[in-house]
Amino acid sequence: MARHGGGRGWYGKVVGAALGVTVLAVGASVWTAQADSVGGAPPKAIASAAPGGEVEPVDVTIAHASDAGARGVNITIDDGPDPAWTPQVLDLLREYGVKATFCVTGTQAQAHPELVKEVVAARHRLCDHTVSHDTAMDQKSEAYQSREILDAERMIIEASGGVRPMYYRAPGGAFTPYSRELAASHGMRPLGWNVDTKDFERPGTDAIVATVERELSNGPTLLFHDAGGDRSQTVEALRRVLPWLREQGYSFGFPVR
Repeated sequence: MARHGGGRGWYGKVVGAALGVTVLAVGASVWTAQADSVGGAPPKAIASAAPGGEVEPVDVTIAHASDAGARGVNITIDDGPDPAWTPQVLDLLREYGVKATFCVTGTQAQAHPELVKEVVAARHRLCDHTVSHDTAMDQKSEAYQSREILDAERMIIEASGGVRPMYYRAPGGAFTPYSRELAASHGMRPLGWNVDTKDFERPGTDAIVATVERELSNGPTLLFHDAGGDRSQTVEALRRVLPWLREQGYSFGFPVR
């Protein structure tokens, strides 16, 4: 879930040089989700990520823009997968022809690998949301941050059957220059958000929808949750928000990489 409060330092200047991080072994070959909009191409194989292999680094800055352009929006779903709510979210996304980015935790991915595979099969994208969702990890050691990010990456790849997360979202926005560099060196673009629906607080479906309508001018990346408690309000809000966005002339994309 999101951590709310004062400035998170998301837009500060990245400090230090890129890290020389050895890529984790994940088997003979892995897949990277290359889904675009509805009907996008299936995942494509990439080179082995064995020690000494290469994973193409990405930009270390925190992404907010949509690859669908100026009228594009990004639906992002955090904290799952959850057996009660993720299937309902997937059904809605399928019904409205929307692709989303699922920011999954390592523990949930490990507990529910079949749901991670469903996310991938539907051509949504995966995002590393750390192992334990520690919203204070920006106050912890670099060794701790590394374990949270890289162990989650490994757990997600294993749960998905070899699909790499394409983004890294720090719990509650608890990014550090180190964590951004580390994620980017593993091909995971740091991912922010522009519209915090606060759905995790269960303020009511009407309030969630109103937040989207009021704050969409802040930017294209919308934050929802499919785990961490009763998400019935989120499901109902998505049922209203997704067609409303279409009616307003928006298209659905993925965060830029």
